Amino acid sequence: MRKSFVFILALCVCSLTFAPAFSSEVPDFNFSFPRPGRTTMNDWSAASAIVQAVQRPNIPAKEFKVENPGDNARKAIQDAIDKANEAGGGKVVVPAGDYFCKGPIVLKSCVELHLEEGAKLLFSPEPSDYLPVVKTRWEGTELMNYSPMIYAYGQHDIALTGKGSIDGNKDSVFHSWKKLEKPDQQQLRLWGAAGTPVEERIFGEGHYLRPCIIEINYCERVLLEDYTVMNSPFWINHLNCSNHVQVRKLKVNSMFANNDGVDVESCKYVIIEENIFRTGDDSVVVKSGRDYDGRKVGLPSKYVVIRKNDMGGEDGIALGSEMSGGIAYVFFEDNILRDGQSAVRFKANLDRGGTCEHIRVRNMKIANFDNFIWFQLNYPGELGGNFPTVYKDLVFEDITVESLKGKLFECHAPKGYPLQDVMLKNVKIKKAENSNFILENVSNLVIDNLEINDQKMNGVLSSF
Repeated sequence: MRKSFVFILALCVCSLTFAPAFSSEVPDFNFSFPRPGRTTMNDWSAASAIVQAVQRPNIPAKEFKVENPGDNARKAIQDAIDKANEAGGGKVVVPAGDYFCKGPIVLKSCVELHLEEGAKLLFSPEPSDYLPVVKTRWEGTELMNYSPMIYAYGQHDIALTGKGSIDGNKDSVFHSWKKLEKPDQQQLRLWGAAGTPVEERIFGEGHYLRPCIIEINYCERVLLEDYTVMNSPFWINHLNCSNHVQVRKLKVNSMFANNDGVDVESCKYVIIEENIFRTGDDSVVVKSGRDYDGRKVGLPSKYVVIRKNDMGGEDGIALGSEMSGGIAYVFFEDNILRDGQSAVRFKANLDRGGTCEHIRVRNMKIANFDNFIWFQLNYPGELGGNFPTVYKDLVFEDITVESLKGKLFECHAPKGYPLQDVMLKNVKIKKAENSNFILENVSNLVIDNLEINDQKMNGVLSSF
C-alpha cells in the first residue's frame, strides 16, 4: 500500500598585522540570478566561471629537503621552510618516515610543504607546545589562542601537498577539553559582542579552547592537496579570510568532537573537490563570522564551488550558523553523501544577521539520512539579539535519496524574515518513512517533479 503525503504547515511555532599580499577587495563577478525558474543552466555557467577564475599559487621550482629531523622534527621542517622563504620560495620535501613535531609548523609565502608518500607528521599531545598564542578565529570570533598545528597568517602563494599524513595525535590533551570549554566559549562570545580588542581576548594557558589542526588565515593563493589528516583537536581544515583557495584530493578521517572536514569562513574564490571525508561533524561548511564580531570583520564567503566529494559526516553539506558577514554564490555539485543526521543543514539565529543567497545544489547522491533538508534558522543563540538572517534564492535539483527516516523539509525562520524563493526540482526519494513538510515563515517554496515512494508532487508552498 502506498503511503500518502503528510504536510505539516506550522503557521506559528513559537598582535599580528596583515601582509600586503592579502586583499579583501578582490574583484566581484557581475552575476545576475533571477528568481529560481524552470532552468538553471545560466546559473551553473557561473560556477564554471568561478572555477576558471581561481588562481593557483606561484611557487618557484627550487627544492629544499628536510634533513636530520632528530627527536623533534618540527625544528628541521620549520628551518627548511624559513630557508626556502628567504631564498625567494620553493618546495620543501619531507621524505618518507615518521616525524614527531613538538609544536606548530608555520607556512610562509612562496613555499610548498610537500609530504612524500610514507611521510607522517605526528604532533605533540601537550598543549604547552602550541604557545605562545597566535591570532586566530574560534567558532566565528577572533581571538588570541593556542596555535593550530599547521598555521599560516598573512601569507601568499602557499601549498601543503603530498600523499603523506598529518596526525593530531589520538592521545592529545586537547581532546579532553570539550567538556571544559564552556566558560571560555561564553567569555569569548561576550567579548566579541562587546567589541573588546582582539589583542585582549587571550585564551592561552589556563583556558580550554581547542585549536584546529590546519588553519589558513588572511592568505592569498593557497593549495591544499593529496594528504591524509586524522585526530584533529577541533575543526580540521579551516580556511579563514583567504582568497583563491583549492582543497583537492584530501583523505580526511577524524572522528573527534567538532571535527568538520573543511570550514570555509569569509573566503572568496574557493574550490573544494575530489576529497573523501569521514568526520565527527559536518563534512563541508561555509561560514562568515559570528554576530557583531563577524559583522565588524565584514568579509563574506562568496564564489565557492564544492564538487565531486565523498562525504561521510554527522551532516552532509552545511551553511552557518556563523554567517554574519554573509554568504553568496555557493555551488554544490556531483557530491556523494553517506549516512548521517541531515543531508542539508543550513543554520542561523537572531544574534547573527547577514544574508545568504544564490545557493545552487545539484547532482547529489544521498544514501541514508534522518532528515533531507533542514533550515534551522532558530539555531540556539546566547545574546538575545535582533539581527535576523535572510536566506533566499536556493535551488536543489537532480538529487536522489536512497532512504529517509525523518523529515523531508523543515524550516523555522524568524517572523518577518521568511525563507524566500526555494526550489526542489527533479528530486527522487526512493524510500521515506515520512513525507513531512514543516514550514514556519516560508515564501515561495517551488516543488517541480518531487517523487517520494513512487508518488509525484508539484506545486508551490508558503507558510507564515
